[in-house]
Amino acid sequence: MPAPLVGEEQATDNRNARAAQPRRGDARAAHLVLLAVAAALAAITFCLGRQPDLKTHVPEFIGLNLGAGALYLVGTYLVEQFRLGRAALVTILASAVVFRLCLLPCEPPLSDDVYRYQWEGRVERAHINPYEVFPELPGVRALEDPRHPLANRTVPTLYPPLSEVAFSWVKTVAGYKRLFTALDLGSACLLLLLLATVKQPLHRVLVYAWNPTVLVSFALCGHHDSLAILTLLAAEILILARRRLTAMVFLALSFLAKFYPLVLLPIVLRGRRTAGDPVRAANSVWLGAGVFAAVALLGYLPYLGAGPRLFGGLSDYAVGWEANDSLFRLVLRAGNSKAQAELVVGVMALALVAYALKKRIEPLRASLLVTAGLVMLSPAAFPWYFTWSVPFLCFYPRAPWLLMSVTAVLGYSPVVAYAAGQPYRDSPFILALEYAPVYLWLAIGLVQRARAPGASVGQ
Repeated sequence: MPAPLVGEEQATDNRNARAAQPRRGDARAAHLVLLAVAAALAAITFCLGRQPDLKTHVPEFIGLNLGAGALYLVGTYLVEQFRLGRAALVTILASAVVFRLCLLPCEPPLSDDVYRYQWEGRVERAHINPYEVFPELPGVRALEDPRHPLANRTVPTLYPPLSEVAFSWVKTVAGYKRLFTALDLGSACLLLLLLATVKQPLHRVLVYAWNPTVLVSFALCGHHDSLAILTLLAAEILILARRRLTAMVFLALSFLAKFYPLVLLPIVLRGRRTAGDPVRAANSVWLGAGVFAAVALLGYLPYLGAGPRLFGGLSDYAVGWEANDSLFRLVLRAGNSKAQAELVVGVMALALVAYALKKRIEPLRASLLVTAGLVMLSPAAFPWYFTWSVPFLCFYPRAPWLLMSVTAVLGYSPVVAYAAGQPYRDSPFILALEYAPVYLWLAIGLVQRARAPGASVGQ
């Protein structure tokens, strides 16, 4: 894959893919191949969307998605290596919509999260504080859909306030899928705007719009992470437009949808420094932090009656869940307690942020580094968590991270046993298949960059 493109010295790296002018015939042939890839992906998504019970066909689902991932990587290669025209862009955008339409009719087969959204939405519409109740309580048990019994029945909500509000907007499972798929398509639109802003080919939106993990997470399973991604991308646009206070508002909204954007706060605040005037720079940072805190507080204000229970669900989740993890699992298996392992990976996550700050890595690249690193360090790395970093691959299409976004589908393997009533448990062999090629590729890249003069890890 070509080297990163935004905000870097790239004349040498670009000569392979962008500096050379491909023949017109090459572009036509590439578009024809792209059409064939789109047709194959449409066939796969149509097949998945018409499968009545994917929970009993998880191996077939994984196989089809790995095949879709291979096709996706071919599409990414074509976008990187050829100067495609408007017709190709129309193909990319129209196909992205078709893929999602193929998956929407299917009931969410691989995750029960959307049924919890439905229950949370009913709690919200009943004007009950969702941080004070849980499904097993007699007073709210009637709000549950008896056809889909909820897991974690004694745990209150772990979702932030903006997500809670979004859950109250619709009432049906199909409605949640349509809502979060619409937000997902909205993210693709914002990526087009971002690509235009940084003067990169619009065709690179394919990296997000055709990504199989993105398609499965939102159009098939209806996960709400698309809300956080959309608001985070809006913040990135505002950062580039130098409207940093407004960017802080949207970063806070993203945090109120999903907690992970909090780790990007120091990176956004760094951009508020004013060269040559330390006092003004400090005041600017404090103002940005104050705006973020004020918006976050306003979001939580209606729920403050829950008191110490406000983050009870989140703490229960943090204590109880370990799934599809990689680095955390290695630290834990090295003889550490869970608390010690959490401390180690927490320090490593902070070190990633500190590295991005020290090297003054520009926001889009820093966002890729931090969000991807955060998932790799997390005790819970469900497949849809990998969608957090996929938007930033449009600007830095790093081969190991692209591969990671494809192999992440192996994280659905425990559903086989879980659907049969057994514990949700990861297979070390499957985890090795999922992560080992990625870490090996990253390690080789790090060694090569360490030998290159002036190179840095974040490149």
